[in-house]
Amino acid sequence: MTSKYKLLIRGRLLVDKLIKDNIFIYDVEVYKDKVIVVVDDIGYKKIKKLKRKYKYKVLNRYGIIKIKYLINKYSVFIYALILGIFINVILSNMILDIDIIHSNKRIRNIIRDDLNKYGIKKYRFKKSFKTKEIIIDKILDKETNDIEWLEIEEVGTKYIVRVEQRKKKYKEKSCPLQNIIAKKNAMILDIDAYSGEVVKKKYDYVSKGEVIISGLIHNKEKIVSKKCAKGKVYGEVWYKVEVELPTNYKEEKVTNNERHLIEVSILNKNYPLFNTYRDYKTSRKVLIKSKLLPISLNISNYREVINNSKKYNLLTIDNKAIKIASEKLKNKINNEDRIITKKVLKKYKKNSKIVVEIFFKVKENITDTSSIENIDIEEENNKINKEQ
Repeated sequence: MTSKYKLLIRGRLLVDKLIKDNIFIYDVEVYKDKVIVVVDDIGYKKIKKLKRKYKYKVLNRYGIIKIKYLINKYSVFIYALILGIFINVILSNMILDIDIIHSNKRIRNIIRDDLNKYGIKKYRFKKSFKTKEIIIDKILDKETNDIEWLEIEEVGTKYIVRVEQRKKKYKEKSCPLQNIIAKKNAMILDIDAYSGEVVKKKYDYVSKGEVIISGLIHNKEKIVSKKCAKGKVYGEVWYKVEVELPTNYKEEKVTNNERHLIEVSILNKNYPLFNTYRDYKTSRKVLIKSKLLPISLNISNYREVINNSKKYNLLTIDNKAIKIASEKLKNKINNEDRIITKKVLKKYKKNSKIVVEIFFKVKENITDTSSIENIDIEEENNKINKEQ
């Protein structure tokens, strides 16, 4: 394909001059003081050399030179397009998230460790269907005691792992000779007794260590046997939680919005592509790192952060203080325990802060045990007789 140029040249008697200069003309349009000619690459170079003689303007290009011109003109766009396609191909073939679906945390951890061992982890390339099946078989062979069935489903850039735990027949543990006692000072709300003698009733106040369900079985006043007392006791437990809040309070909240972005790092500064979050938290994984220059290409997880600032005084502080104190208390108690009452006891200013004391009533499992293995029944009966 011959490269050609369409030129506009200003001047008179230009066709004769072009012929005299041995410039081959493929097409020509003659006007009063200008001509439009089509010349080949050799002719164009001659005209360029004689630029003092000819004042010209390139109107169009044809052939290979047209392609080269367009590539040079749109090089930035073309490079960006190629880079975008390259990044898209990389991302579409990578694992950006792994969701292991099972209620048992121990089983999830077992599967996660095994997947990591066989190369299925975040920011690694996806495995072929055949490789996934081989890995599944290896995990099932390794975890025969815990795993019955395993499936790895690919959804976009995410692996969803479904697990079925192997059911085991557990031998019931032998129950020791014991009392059920109060773990804390409380008011009893519920007693679920499975065996033993219930010696307290609902709404009784008990101290820490006091017997609620006895393993010592009585016949009238006399102890006749020892057994394992079993049951659960729930009581109302009281807490005081103190929080300090600045009058000008700033709160950072991480939302559920997140994006996986390609990020370029230069001299410890990170430049994400297409980030739309104003405030965010990041975690990154290096994909490519230069050995000569301080440059790397990363894939980063961007999570949106919302920053709120509020001004509080003694009249408006209650709800915020109760919320923070409740979270503080929940970290101390168990998941089955439940806050039933919360009330602000007192609040006061201290320098630039407000101190708030909150009172809580919590329905809490106060079950504890104490051994009665070493209790001598005859000796205990003698004590009772002496007291009478």
